[in-house]
Amino acid sequence: MTSDELDRILSAEDRIVPSSGFAASVMDTVRREAATPPPIPFPWTRALPGLVVGIAALAGLLVAGFALLRPAIAAVNPDTFSLAQLLAATRVAAQKADGAGWIALTLLLTLASVYFSFRATGSRN
Repeated sequence: MTSDELDRILSAEDRIVPSSGFAASVMDTVRREAATPPPIPFPWTRALPGLVVGIAALAGLLVAGFALLRPAIAAVNPDTFSLAQLLAATRVAAQKADGAGWIALTLLLTLASVYFSFRATGSRN
């Protein structure tokens, strides 16, 4: 292919014509999309109090957990620190805590209810 042939091919301005019925089909689709109602907005005013309460509960749980661990961390000797020592001290502190059994039962019931609700709705994520 020579340079002249390439110039001739590239300089030719062929009109691009849509197939018959294409413009009408596109306009029908545009009209149908314009006629559909807008999506329902998310009810943030109803969900926000629940989110705030959930975040506050999580913060309280973290504070209570660190308060529970403070004596266990203080009992560990920093010179001979090991994870096993920390876990053992944490276990002793948890056993001394008032209501630790009730907390464990509550956590198990929560996990079970979440598991069964996901299973009932068919969600796999």
